[in-house]
Amino acid sequence: MANVRVIVDGYGGDHAPLAVLQGCAMAISEYPDVDLLITGDTAALQKLATEHQISLERIELMQAAEVVKVEDDYSRVFKEKPDSSMAVGLKALKEGRGDAFVSGGSTGALVVGSSLIVKRIPGIKRAALAPIMPAGDSCFMLMDAGANVTCRPEMFQQFAIMGSSYMSKIMGVANPRVGLVNIGTEENKGGELQLEAYPLLQNTPVNFIGNIEAREIPTGGCDVAIADGFTGNVILKLEEGMGKYLIEHLKGIFYSGIAGKLAAVLVLKPLKKFKKKMDYTEYGGAPLMGIAQPVIKAHGSSNPKAFMNAIRQARNFVQQEVIADIRAGLDKINLEHPAE
Repeated sequence: MANVRVIVDGYGGDHAPLAVLQGCAMAISEYPDVDLLITGDTAALQKLATEHQISLERIELMQAAEVVKVEDDYSRVFKEKPDSSMAVGLKALKEGRGDAFVSGGSTGALVVGSSLIVKRIPGIKRAALAPIMPAGDSCFMLMDAGANVTCRPEMFQQFAIMGSSYMSKIMGVANPRVGLVNIGTEENKGGELQLEAYPLLQNTPVNFIGNIEAREIPTGGCDVAIADGFTGNVILKLEEGMGKYLIEHLKGIFYSGIAGKLAAVLVLKPLKKFKKKMDYTEYGGAPLMGIAQPVIKAHGSSNPKAFMNAIRQARNFVQQEVIADIRAGLDKINLEHPAE
């Protein structure tokens, strides 16, 4: 079986391009079935690799003279910067130069660029940002986490199919539980969007468990949490903030005095396990679900480890044929509810 070829935006992220190069080298060392193509200023990338003694084995560099910045207007950036590392990478994916794309750059630009250049899976209304987040003893997928501030009911139905496919194929969850984020568990709770989406989800070929309140999500109440992008982004940022708060607060408790330090020695192993579970770098990035080919949005502040794990995520996305599974799920909906 041929190696998976992952295209990486060499200048996407707060610590790019060095963290990208280092993460790519780590991925090549860790995954022998992966080859990489990095887009960016090839001369600068080559020089940086030499200066930091980073091997470019199984890594090809592809010239891109421009960089998409956070402050750029993502609705126009691909017209204004067609030679950016993100645009060149997405075009290479579209042209078959690689099997998946990873970028730590602007989320808005990546959503727009992926939709315009790579295109969406036929039938998908909108692409959705879908991070994997810790919950209970496992994790869950939050969908949408900010790509679509407003949504329509039928988009929730598609989110459910895509999220179920990913959690089953990539995360190994048998029959993933899909929950609709709401202000109560009763069927008659929520606004117009939730009320209209509920019966659609009931008739979707997924394991829909009904409405789920936000407090149930971190304790493992569902495997796929469905929400509009505004609500999802609030949940995402709150979870990230609470994770940082808890870790820092625990440090303060255990290192505040002799008794705390002695206690810390006794619970050091489970504390390290907890910290690892709350660390976003372990998950790598958020898949951009609904795009015709695998696209992974790495965290903007990704370090080399996070980029390595984002590449692993892209590799698994390709190997497990998630997009083919999503297409099959969409076909079931279309057969049951053909377009009028």
